[in-house]
Amino acid sequence: MPSFQPAAEHRGTTVLHETISTRLQPLPARHFDTSTTEPISFFLSGLEELLAWQPDGNDDFNVAAVPLAQRQPPLHSRRPRTLVCHDMRGGYLEDRFIQGSATRNPYIFYHWRHIDIFVYFSHHTVTIPPVCWTNAAHRNGVPVLGTFITEWTGGEKLCEAFLAGGAEAYRAVSDQLARIAQHYRFDGWLINIENTLSAVAVENLAPFLRHLTAQVHSAVPGGLVIWYDSVLENGALKWQNELNEQNRVFFDACDGLFVNYNWKEEHLERTRRLARQRHADVYIGVDVFARGDVVGGGFDSDKSLSLIRKHSLSAAIFAPGWVYEHLGEENFLQNENKFWGLLADYLPTHSICTLPLATSFSLGMGTSRFLTGKEEEAGPWYNLSAQEIQPLYTESESQLITSCCLQDAWCGGSSLRVQGTIPPGEERVAIRLFSFQMQAPPKLFLNLLYKMEGPHRDEFAVALELTTWHSGTCHDGNVTPLPEPHGRHHPRLLPAPPPGLSKLLAACSHGSHGWTSRCYELELQGCVLRDLSLLVSRHQSSPQETRFTCLLGEVRVLDAASVAASPPQVQSVTASQVWWQEGPDAQQLSLSLTLRWAFPPGRANHFRVLSLGTRCRRGQPQQRQLLGLAHACLFRVVGLAVPRPAAGQSCQLELLVEPVMPNELPVDPDRWGRLVLVYSEPAGGSS
Repeated sequence: MPSFQPAAEHRGTTVLHETISTRLQPLPARHFDTSTTEPISFFLSGLEELLAWQPDGNDDFNVAAVPLAQRQPPLHSRRPRTLVCHDMRGGYLEDRFIQGSATRNPYIFYHWRHIDIFVYFSHHTVTIPPVCWTNAAHRNGVPVLGTFITEWTGGEKLCEAFLAGGAEAYRAVSDQLARIAQHYRFDGWLINIENTLSAVAVENLAPFLRHLTAQVHSAVPGGLVIWYDSVLENGALKWQNELNEQNRVFFDACDGLFVNYNWKEEHLERTRRLARQRHADVYIGVDVFARGDVVGGGFDSDKSLSLIRKHSLSAAIFAPGWVYEHLGEENFLQNENKFWGLLADYLPTHSICTLPLATSFSLGMGTSRFLTGKEEEAGPWYNLSAQEIQPLYTESESQLITSCCLQDAWCGGSSLRVQGTIPPGEERVAIRLFSFQMQAPPKLFLNLLYKMEGPHRDEFAVALELTTWHSGTCHDGNVTPLPEPHGRHHPRLLPAPPPGLSKLLAACSHGSHGWTSRCYELELQGCVLRDLSLLVSRHQSSPQETRFTCLLGEVRVLDAASVAASPPQVQSVTASQVWWQEGPDAQQLSLSLTLRWAFPPGRANHFRVLSLGTRCRRGQPQQRQLLGLAHACLFRVVGLAVPRPAAGQSCQLELLVEPVMPNELPVDPDRWGRLVLVYSEPAGGSS
């Protein structure tokens, strides 16, 4: 088999100067797929695995790379919240593949603007959320909880072992759970004890919850521990469907209570009275599958939400995968928008409170992968870590609907389709895309990429509108304060590139494949941003209603002061865990390896890992190939076909790491990372 040899050093390229063994030690099955060596997410089974857990170098793929984004109102506000508890066929399906999979019609979630907490649920003892879910949720400002569950006879034995064992035993469990959340960078735990407890065990249950909550709060900023309504203070397993004196001791010991699903309005009335000022910490369960005696599930879940909100309580929506599992995969996106659209009146919107905002609306899946408006790779793909900041989706009987378009995109796997009607006599309509609550910088740059569809596409004009909250001091540039209660600001098109913005304008001018690009600037003084909307107007007024369809490929809202900042250099690209295999044909080898590199934390949105191909002789042409996206400073190249060198010959493989910044402005190739691998057959042929 080939061995590495040193290659000539040149600028911006890391070259290996040591011989690396090609005989790979078996990678741990918990962290890597045994057949392909792809990195995978995992769970822990039983008390022994939990107590034996230690951080491991192979864990790095499972550590969330996206910090929890700020948004308003914050979680600790008194506004009733919405928790979503994922329960998709037992979990750890295609979402366990950290670098994605070629899954057609996968289950995804993207209505983040309407929810406060996401719980990844399964029936394994310790459910560590797959890192792709944590990355997607954090990018959209939603904390993620794992699940600690014990059930039935096996659960009784497990609880007896750590709860009846006294303070030292239950503290060991809570300390490990807090360490796990801290290490993998998710935000806490749902504790679900669904088995009878002995008198000794239940006596230690509330102290266990108090200690776990304290440890999680200490280890994870903003961390949470939520208790599921199951066991009573006497140790009996008896779901109460409310907060009452028999389960209150556990509610008092942690951050919240997830109430079972078979409640009626009188349960809510009693719960509200007993919870008092902590009413937002009680999450009333809504089983979307409508199992048992429930008020409403499925497309009638709004009946449950209506009563929950009537009593100012939080909601816990359990198993919204009903839309996917019950109604089927083919029309999932349409049914998903319908489901959440029916709940929208009971789900307050969360606002963005930091810039930059840059999104191409990708859901983290697609039937193809697009780059600058053209297909880069054909075929289905799925990777929730690649999901971008999601807008407000409108699905109602109004004349405006936003939805996902998988057939065409500017970048990633999808664009945002905006469909609507301009009413008779009206000149334009506004479609709200994002809600803000933040002080506006003195100057903003905005970028819009769009494509009109339909036979009358030339009859419409498209622009962006920013609104600001009412303020006596807010105004545009030198203009006097605006008389409207909420100021409407229409940014002006940029006629020429100002300093530091030439790259953005260059990207804007390259709109192709039917896409149109517009760049704007807006100067504000003393303003607080409120909403970003898309304005669609017709060139001529008409007594008839006019229908339109517009695809949005990308939207950026940037603080002008940050645009000129030079991105860092990708440094110290290295390779490890190298694995050679025969094939796929006699003249080829299959190469797998782990790349690592250095880049300032939090500075990149993600990285594109590319191959320039392999050259075994001078003058051989190179062809760039996308190997995948990395969301941390490491990536596993899996099964890359490379030519087998002839006897006495060496081949050179060049790999590139391109950083993609949060503002999505292009980064010069001289700041990318590069790694050159030179390999040759050892004397005597392959080994």
